[in-house]
Amino acid sequence: MTLSETLTSRAAAAVDVSRAARSSKLSALVMLAAAVTLGALPFLVFAKVTDTLVNLFVLIALASMWNLLAGFGGLVSVGQQAYIGIGAYSVIAFADQGVQPYLAVLLAAVTCAVFAVPTSWLAFRLRGDYFAVGTWVIAEVYRLLVVRVDSLGGASGKSLSGLSGIDQTLRGALTYWIALGLALASVAAGYLLLRGRLGLSLMAVRDEETAASSVGIDVRRAKRLVYLVSAAGCGAAGGVITVSSLSVNPDAIFSVQWSAYMIFIVVIGGIGFIEGPLLGAVVFFALQQLLSDYGSWYLVLLGAVGMAAALWLPRGLWGVVRDRTGLSLFPVGYFVRTRAADVDSH
Repeated sequence: MTLSETLTSRAAAAVDVSRAARSSKLSALVMLAAAVTLGALPFLVFAKVTDTLVNLFVLIALASMWNLLAGFGGLVSVGQQAYIGIGAYSVIAFADQGVQPYLAVLLAAVTCAVFAVPTSWLAFRLRGDYFAVGTWVIAEVYRLLVVRVDSLGGASGKSLSGLSGIDQTLRGALTYWIALGLALASVAAGYLLLRGRLGLSLMAVRDEETAASSVGIDVRRAKRLVYLVSAAGCGAAGGVITVSSLSVNPDAIFSVQWSAYMIFIVVIGGIGFIEGPLLGAVVFFALQQLLSDYGSWYLVLLGAVGMAAALWLPRGLWGVVRDRTGLSLFPVGYFVRTRAADVDSH
């Protein structure tokens, strides 16, 4: 063996490359315990607490889908409320046909993915700011189409059928569990997608689309896939909103306010981090609970917080945590471990 081969062998023996650092493995156990605890909450607390947490889980799912779309795919949309509305009305329509509403939530996700295919053909003809505005216009078109369908209640909306025979306590617990499942599935879906080749492709497209295309990445396919996943997640969230509120109103469910919530949460938490929507949703949810009694000042304060975060925390709260501690709860890159320290190669 030559001297260079010997040095290379010793260097390789001193370096361990893995997909997770020790802190990530420990945090995974903590998150698993937290998920189990959250799953048991209907047996431990009053229904009012779990009913409130349903809103938090919906926000986590929506923000995770928007972060996947914009933070990793570079597709800044302000029209994801289109799929929230389609998902909500899909649950209403399936329930009217005799489908159990909780099962209809899953079918609503599939329905939104189907709707997203032709919608993406139109939306992807636009770039940058035009794409953002175009998605909002598309959402408005879907709203106008829905209000013209009398069987869906028209402009006044419609109540959900199919849950009246279920005990109220059991219904609240089932709604809580499906909302929790949606939040966990949204985070897990983003994590699994980003750990593979698609994740590398998406981040390459986000950073420089032309360069990504020049090295053989199918840009349109990567964008369309992440767009369909985001649409399905938002549709399922719309379905959960319907089974939680037991009714739907077109102006409320198709409101651009939903996109504003998603953007606010991701900006606060940290765009481009899987952990960002989780932290941002908790902060936003806490602000909602604390400031909701202040009337219009509630919106003013939320706006002030959002502007402050955009100016002084461009990477969000999780970006600050990551820079200071190196902690990654959902590592999608590789870690190079030496005897001295763990260094993230990405």
